[in-house]
Amino acid sequence: MPRRVRIRYTNKTDRKTPHERLSHVGGLNPDVKPWKRSIDQVVKDLESAEWELYVEENGRRVDVVWATHKGHNYLKTTADDTQPDSILPLLAECPR
Repeated sequence: MPRRVRIRYTNKTDRKTPHERLSHVGGLNPDVKPWKRSIDQVVKDLESAEWELYVEENGRRVDVVWATHKGHNYLKTTADDTQPDSILPLLAECPR
C-alpha cells in the first residue's frame, strides 16, 4: 500500500521555467519530524507506487503527480494543465 504524504514545503531553483523551478519537496512525518526529498527521488517514489503525494489548501486536497516536459521530470498537481503553477510554487521553503 502506498504511503500517502502531504507536501508542505518546496525548495526552488533559480531557473525561470516552471518545469525546472522546484528542486526538493518536503513535509512532516507522523512523528512531526520533517522529511525532504529531491524531485528525482520523488518521481521514482511515484513511479514505483511507494508514495502518493498531495497538497492541501484551505481544506482542499489535490493530488500531486509527475510529468515530463522536454525530457525533464517535474511535479504538478492534478489541477494543473501542462504548467505546474497552481499550488506547488506557493508553498513555503523547506526547512534546512
